[in-house]
Amino acid sequence: MNKIYPEKFAPEEKIFSYIHPGDKIFVGTGCGEPQYLVSALINYVKSYPKALLDTEVLQVWTLGVAPYTDEKFKQNFRHNSFFIGNNIRDAVNKGLADYTPIFLSEIPNLFYRGVIPIDVALVQTSPPDKHGYMSLGISVDITKAAVETAKLVVAQVNSNMPRVHGDGFIHIKDVDFIIPHDEPILEYKSEADTETAQRIGKYVSSLIEDGDTIQVGYGSIPNAILANLYDKKHLGVHTELLSDGIVELMQKGVIDNTKKNINRGKTIGTFCMGKKETYEYLHDNPVIEFRTVDYTNNPLIIAQHDNMTAINSALEIDLTGQASAESIGKIFYSGIGGQADFMRGAVLARNGKTILTLQSTAENGKFSRIVPFLKEGAGVTLNRGDIHYVVTEYGIAYLHGKNIRERAMELIAIAHPKFRPWLIEEAKKLNLIYKDQAYITGKGGEYPEDLETYRTTKTGLEIFLRPVKLTDEPLLKEFFYSLSDKSLYYRFMSQRKDMPHERLQEFVVIDYTKEMVILAVIKQKGKEKILGVGQYTIDPTTHTAEVALVVRDDYQNRGIGREILSYLTYLAKKQGLLGFTAEVLPENTPMLHLFEKMGFEIEKRVTEEVYELKMRFK
Repeated sequence: MNKIYPEKFAPEEKIFSYIHPGDKIFVGTGCGEPQYLVSALINYVKSYPKALLDTEVLQVWTLGVAPYTDEKFKQNFRHNSFFIGNNIRDAVNKGLADYTPIFLSEIPNLFYRGVIPIDVALVQTSPPDKHGYMSLGISVDITKAAVETAKLVVAQVNSNMPRVHGDGFIHIKDVDFIIPHDEPILEYKSEADTETAQRIGKYVSSLIEDGDTIQVGYGSIPNAILANLYDKKHLGVHTELLSDGIVELMQKGVIDNTKKNINRGKTIGTFCMGKKETYEYLHDNPVIEFRTVDYTNNPLIIAQHDNMTAINSALEIDLTGQASAESIGKIFYSGIGGQADFMRGAVLARNGKTILTLQSTAENGKFSRIVPFLKEGAGVTLNRGDIHYVVTEYGIAYLHGKNIRERAMELIAIAHPKFRPWLIEEAKKLNLIYKDQAYITGKGGEYPEDLETYRTTKTGLEIFLRPVKLTDEPLLKEFFYSLSDKSLYYRFMSQRKDMPHERLQEFVVIDYTKEMVILAVIKQKGKEKILGVGQYTIDPTTHTAEVALVVRDDYQNRGIGREILSYLTYLAKKQGLLGFTAEVLPENTPMLHLFEKMGFEIEKRVTEEVYELKMRFK
């Protein structure tokens, strides 16, 4: 090519002499950063310190060297980032560099309209093919727009850059200067996996269904999420970042993109941060396309995917559902990035869902990431309407369509146990929840997730049996008010029909070491529906427990009561209890027959109003 386009090959000193004081210099993104070009530019400035004054360096994300943020170059460069990485965070917060908060999908338009004019673009490409086309490889994002609008384009041609299909091709005639230099492409080393990340990954995987199209970011939690998806089928990908984990799922056949509405059969991304093997998989692979970020991150494009699932992370979330992913109070930490684009696109999609993940604490358990309200100065990256699910290592909170009180209780339930009492009290002070909201501290109040199980009744109905949660009050209210007067009377032996908050608390605020409430639920239209409730309360003097249960009228005689009682018996035996006691109205023959069928050794004492049963386990 140097014979065909000799004018594009020149000494570095001459190339950099075309950069003028005050110019805006764009540098390629993340792992696609042209490291050699950046180092050569810095060397040029060291040799000619007055040649470049007051230039502005624009970049999305800095993974490699960022010498232009060094204070000794403050007369030459001012860094302006659209997303804050580790290398420039300190400089931004000290006022030595700038941060421009913006949705990534909107940046190309700023370049095209000249709102942010680009004078110089320093990019990295693959070698030109026989037609003269070079690939921007793993960094298409806003790089393509920068190349198309820059007055001067300098390309580092690197034979290690993969040739990636999609929007990332530029012709050699559209490049002003070429500097051939081979060097390893920057690799992103995944954070070490942790037990916390794995727990979060397992919860998130339970929300992802076969055929979903997913978007996921980078870091230990996204890695753990992807590692828990190997049992899924026909997943699709429409994402911003393509990571090692996505490629591994493609190689295993989990991701095949066969169910996508648009770009069927294609994994769509806009840039990649991964390891060398991932870059090799991308090279000339027709099932992967990198599109510009104004396409991949356009909420209207994202919304065209049925079953779109956007999975992102946050630094902090408050009890009303506002989340910050860009700052910790007044400290700028990362940026808006693309998660708001994807979350809103997924909200608009048919059967779409948004999942926000975060560890429950920060700084080794010193601070809760779930807080009463966001700190002063925090950027609200996602507002209260953006988030469907929130996942920590302690479970899943569902916020969509919930009122403030319900949201607060959902989020408190997945906060770290040591912070839950504080959150309850703060929420009371702020009038977010009931002033008399009760709660159990310590081990007795921790939800026993290991007791969740599935059962199939004698009539073939599959039900989910699980302990009651503090957040189940609305579901239980709905359940009790669905019961007939007869069922309510049989269960409570009272003509009282109301079920206010004070009464419902007796069912949801329990010490799991002293009592148990088991719900039989099914899912309908993505929402849980309670079919039956069983409970026992331990009498420590006799080492037995008083038991009671009730099933919805429209689901009676389908074996639900038997499954609930059978499971309560199993749990009671596991706790070493000797048997159950119960009071049953004489006319409640179905319950009497159920107890008799369970194989207990039953002693029956008849009074004028009730049968008093003592049922010893065999």
